[in-house]
Amino acid sequence: MKISSRGRYAIDLMVDLALYDKGEPISVKDIARRQQISGKYLEQIVSMLQKAGMVNSIRGAQGGYRLKRKPEEYSIGSILRVTEGDLAPVACIEEGENGCANRLTCSTIKIWHKLNSAINEVVDNISLADLVEWNTK
Repeated sequence: MKISSRGRYAIDLMVDLALYDKGEPISVKDIARRQQISGKYLEQIVSMLQKAGMVNSIRGAQGGYRLKRKPEEYSIGSILRVTEGDLAPVACIEEGENGCANRLTCSTIKIWHKLNSAINEVVDNISLADLVEWNTK
């Protein structure tokens, strides 16, 4: 499994919103400059995060974005699932999948379930607040 640039940038964007929160909206232009990411690409990502209810959009000349909740209320897994979808390492164990015809006799299915559990354990137990703390040390 490989996390795309969209997933990585979504995390960078959310960390930036948390780090630079002074009570005022933060523009995508400012985030793009600090993170050295294309503003147009960030607009697409922030739109996904807004639709998922993770950020608030404030319109106008002084507009921008803010986190909807406190940083400790976001897991990295929840952010990645907005941009990446299911984090399963193989399609046959994805949420909602019926699975392959060999599921009951598959010699490797336990590997994929263990790997999936390990991935989810890690990303679901690291919060946005953890990343902010790590970035300020």
